[in-house]
Amino acid sequence: MAGLINNLLILFLVFQNNCLGFRSPLSVFKRYKDATRSLSSECLGSDRPVISLGLSDFALDIRMPGVTPKQSDTYLCMSVSLPVDDEAYVVDFKPHASMDTVHHMLLFGCNEPSSAENYWDCDEGTCKDKSNILYAWARNAPPTRLPKGVGFRVGGETGGKFFVLQVHYGDISAFRDKHKDCSGVTLHLTHQKQPLIAGMYLMMSVSTVIPPGEKVVDADIACHYKRFPMHLFAYRVHTHRLGKVVSGYRVRNGQWTLIGRQSPQLPQAFYPVEHPVDVSYDDILAARCVFSGEGRTTETHIGGTANDEMCNFYIMYYMEAKHAVSYMTCTQNANPEMFRNIPQEANIPIPVKPDMLKMTHGHHEETKDTDKSSLQLSKGEEEEILDQDFHIEEAVEWPGLDLKLGQVSGLALDHENNLVVFHRGDHVWDENSFDSKFVYQQRGLGPIEQNTIFVLNPSTAKLLHSTGKSLFYLPHGLSIDKNGNYWLTDVALHQVFKLGADAKEPLLTLGVALQPGSDKNHFCQPTDVAVDPITGSVYVSDGYCNSRIIQFSPNGLYIMQWGEETSLGRARPGQFNIPHSLALIPDFSQLCVADRENGRIQCFRLGTGEFVREIKHKSFGRELFAVSYAPGGLLFAVNGMPYPGEAEPVQGFVMNFSTGEIIDTFIPLRKSFEMPHDVVASEDKTVFVGDVHARTVWKFASTEKLETVVEARLKNNPEPTDPLKKQEKQHLVRQASTGVSFVLITTLLIIPVVVLLAILVFIRWRKTTVYGADGEHKLDSNSSRVLGRLRGKGGGGLNLGNFFASHKGYSRKGFDRLSTEGSDQEKDEDDGTDSEEEYSAPPPPPAPSSS
Repeated sequence: MAGLINNLLILFLVFQNNCLGFRSPLSVFKRYKDATRSLSSECLGSDRPVISLGLSDFALDIRMPGVTPKQSDTYLCMSVSLPVDDEAYVVDFKPHASMDTVHHMLLFGCNEPSSAENYWDCDEGTCKDKSNILYAWARNAPPTRLPKGVGFRVGGETGGKFFVLQVHYGDISAFRDKHKDCSGVTLHLTHQKQPLIAGMYLMMSVSTVIPPGEKVVDADIACHYKRFPMHLFAYRVHTHRLGKVVSGYRVRNGQWTLIGRQSPQLPQAFYPVEHPVDVSYDDILAARCVFSGEGRTTETHIGGTANDEMCNFYIMYYMEAKHAVSYMTCTQNANPEMFRNIPQEANIPIPVKPDMLKMTHGHHEETKDTDKSSLQLSKGEEEEILDQDFHIEEAVEWPGLDLKLGQVSGLALDHENNLVVFHRGDHVWDENSFDSKFVYQQRGLGPIEQNTIFVLNPSTAKLLHSTGKSLFYLPHGLSIDKNGNYWLTDVALHQVFKLGADAKEPLLTLGVALQPGSDKNHFCQPTDVAVDPITGSVYVSDGYCNSRIIQFSPNGLYIMQWGEETSLGRARPGQFNIPHSLALIPDFSQLCVADRENGRIQCFRLGTGEFVREIKHKSFGRELFAVSYAPGGLLFAVNGMPYPGEAEPVQGFVMNFSTGEIIDTFIPLRKSFEMPHDVVASEDKTVFVGDVHARTVWKFASTEKLETVVEARLKNNPEPTDPLKKQEKQHLVRQASTGVSFVLITTLLIIPVVVLLAILVFIRWRKTTVYGADGEHKLDSNSSRVLGRLRGKGGGGLNLGNFFASHKGYSRKGFDRLSTEGSDQEKDEDDGTDSEEEYSAPPPPPAPSSS
């Protein structure tokens, strides 16, 4: 009997331990507090890093863990993880800092801090991945206030998982008594979805050069805004020592509206926008930094050291949650001429008192330490954009390679960032498709009976929508205009179509069906379309048997054309040998053309067709198939297979649009490129490549982004090295976000406990009957093993996952990676050629290959 009482007591304690975890949110936050770092006893208020403010709200205290800087201009960083896995919103900030000891504080959000230490020297960096500034505080600057209903989205699938606090200790004379500092900020977070999401827009010059001794040098930045409306409520300026004034404006219909204007030599905090400013589609955001090169003996360039300069204008905004984008950049000057009309105030320096300069830059302006501090700011905020030094690799977890597609000819991204694929179903382009006059020879097959347009989730490759049945014979190019309409070309029909996303019939058709030609009303195998989001003008690359770009009005009226066939010898500007792909660069008002058989990119001015420049590299080889532009100044391209005896491999390229320099190259990890036919890049630098021979689509992402995805997956399915902490965090999520009722949870817990009690009573009765007195000891041992398995190795709660995983019927097969093994090519067994091949004439000298 004593054994039974002991077992009942143990079960009661287990039950009580689990139930109490649901009784009060405070108990959850207290347990999280116990697991966090230990702080100095001198840090008042920092012994409770997480404080419950109800079922849906909580406060997170982010403080330096009792530090004593050793020298002036020291930058120290520390990190705190978001105490919940699901999505939350930062709705308020409360600073804890004294201007006697702290020069300024910056709070970043990211997924991976630069260090796992309690705190570290910020020279090591703030975050390993992309970081966003959420908050800034500086001496004599007002605190950042978020409007009601506005929050920074954190956690979940897309938000940052860590906060990193950077504190700049300018003058350390206040630390002569060796006291410990616990400056920081308290965040108010909520799980209630906010109707408006805050974000950051960074305007930044990357090419300004300041001549030595030059009294006034302007650095101008301007970008067309191409998203849903945003509302601006705070701004921040940043330069190094040569900056005199930085101003930001919204330009609408020629009217300049001030966002903010400030001296970068004053505390560089976020200042409130005095008069609310909204930004809508097609507005222009413009900024000017005014520098002086006086006192310098050499040129000063944009860079990360104290001897370099920076020109940054930060804008804090909010958008409707369903359209929200957390981070945007502008690094170009889309319209230099417009700055002739900039308000005169932008050219007038703001006077700064000497004591403010001393406070801003510290007491040791010319010392090495100051150089370090200036460098650190660049590391934390701008280094990634300045260097554009990143690497992209295939996202091997993306299941898009398993899709059943025909020859993939065109790709685009719609306004929801979904991937749109244009493919040929059961039709192929081979040497029998056309006669010598480019007339299609397989009309008897009729149009493609499958849907030729697939809309896919860019993360999961799930088919969201499909259309395009019985409309096309040989699909080729695809683009999407600002209204979501599809523009498509068919090389067999020699036509261009405008198709509504849900329409079954074209809204507009250009060209005459099945009739090749070279006049204003005919095309000859047109390859691609680009639509100007500002004017609505339509540009068509035409094509395999014409060598021209044609401009039409939005309703399809012929306007102009330019281009000619390539002459013997080196191809001259404006000459084409298959203009195969178009990329419209709205920030620069340019149209770039993949001049395929000339192995180059040519760029022209919109509206006039004036040649601007050529981008050509030896590594392109003889053919360059496709080109795509991503906002922020990056150009992506794919080339063709090398000819016999040539070494340049088929691959993708990442280029700096401003310089044409190749930043990175990329190839798939699964399968291989065979004939990559089109490429499209999103604003977050995710890249998709479609291949006509491999009949597939690859997804590529920056290595930093891939690491973030892997980290998120590991966090969602971690190895329980500390089950206690894991369960505490799970309880925290349940308490803070769901508010599940105590009665329901208690009821659910009682049922298995009652069942377990019945089992134990039966075991005790059975063993007592069979074994007599020895049964009591064996019952204790068995019950101990059962409870141990239920608790898991760490104890402290039920671990049903481990319990069921030990039984034969349990399987994790649904979570195993799908096999990607298989043939890289499909071959026609009858003739030994690629059955899905677009015709390629053998070299040398090579005739233009069809695609």
